[in-house]
Amino acid sequence: MILLGCIFFPIRIALAVLFFLLVWPIARLRLAGLSEADRARPVEGWRRWLFHPIVLFLSRGVFFFTGFLWIKVKGHQATQQEAPVLAVAPHSGFLDMLVLCVSGLPTVVSRSENANLPVIGALLEFNQSVLVSRKDPESRRKCVTQIKERLTSSGYWPQMLMFPEGTTTNGQALIKFKPGAFLAGVPVQPVLLHYPNKLDTVRWTWKGISWLECLWYTTSQFYTNVTVEFLPVYMPSQQEKENPELYADNVQKLMAKALGVPATDYVMEGLFPATKLGGLSLPLESPAGETLKLLKRHRCVCVLMNTMIDYCHSKQHSMVTVKQLASLLGLADEKTAAKICSLYSKNDTLDLRQLCLSVCTTAGLRSPEALLHTAFMLYDSDGDGLLSAVDLSGLMAALVGVPQYNIAEMYTELTTRGQPTEGHCDTFLKPTNREIPPPHLTHLLSETPHTH
Repeated sequence: MILLGCIFFPIRIALAVLFFLLVWPIARLRLAGLSEADRARPVEGWRRWLFHPIVLFLSRGVFFFTGFLWIKVKGHQATQQEAPVLAVAPHSGFLDMLVLCVSGLPTVVSRSENANLPVIGALLEFNQSVLVSRKDPESRRKCVTQIKERLTSSGYWPQMLMFPEGTTTNGQALIKFKPGAFLAGVPVQPVLLHYPNKLDTVRWTWKGISWLECLWYTTSQFYTNVTVEFLPVYMPSQQEKENPELYADNVQKLMAKALGVPATDYVMEGLFPATKLGGLSLPLESPAGETLKLLKRHRCVCVLMNTMIDYCHSKQHSMVTVKQLASLLGLADEKTAAKICSLYSKNDTLDLRQLCLSVCTTAGLRSPEALLHTAFMLYDSDGDGLLSAVDLSGLMAALVGVPQYNIAEMYTELTTRGQPTEGHCDTFLKPTNREIPPPHLTHLLSETPHTH
């Protein structure tokens, strides 16, 4: 493979990049000279019949030169009137975008940050994509409104394509579908992606090879097989139309059955897959585990945690930037601090309480009683010795290592037993009174602390 890679990689990448760059000016020309009002309507007339096939040809050329010499298609794509949405799974990596070539470049939903990227931004403009900022609640609301308007436009807008998993996986199971593709209650056409190759080189997930290695391995093959399978259109029932979550779950189960893989309730919380236990989101691997590996290269973890917990007690705000985190950790290079921050947060700030408590939990640096006492003191926001629902949400997020958004049922159960004091929380979290927790929480709730 190394020999083939040395030959194929530079040639294929050069040709793919050439075609990719040729797309740039052509994609920009499609909407050139149009007003904002015109850009808010679907492109028609000569701008569509002239530029659309050119961009489609060049896009297919990019994937041809990366090794997808042919694309096998099973089934038939439905029209926009039959199914306004194409729901594609499993989502394995950036090379899945080849499904756009097969389906005629339908519109997509993308992060607004991508609009500023060279070439990618031009393609999103050409595609008249729906852009959303995940950090802005108002942007997310506008995105939902746009999606519903387009999907219920009775053919006025082109077909949309979505990856309902919302992130990439290894394809061995389907994680929980997000409801975006199902919000409008219109029929969807499930689309399956198969990569029937002896060597799997296309998966680019939360853990594993980098995107560059993925590209190297793929272009080093003589060719890479891919099959795009269009399943029959799924017509939602009235109950599914009224409940997008139910609609999404049923389509997920249907697609998982067709793929021969499990349909799971795992979701991605930050960089880590998590499952639900009651109202809790429990990560398969706590981000604290990766944090410990990074910290042990530099200083004594126990000393670091004590220093940062003292910092949290002395400050009114526990949010820190990457630069502040690097200073607290005593790091001259901010790269490690940035990596740690990315494990817990989608932006460049971090709640130091969550970092400290999750690391102490995973490393067994404090007894369960001492750990809960520390957590309670850090999250008792008004200092009255009682936790609010928001306080409990933050506390559980810190102990588990990922955000917790649905703890209302847990808080109700806690408060029905009495005041949400530290003592009641300690009793409430004991394994004798709760469902048996996963291994990474067992040492938190047990009588004997876990040590490394």
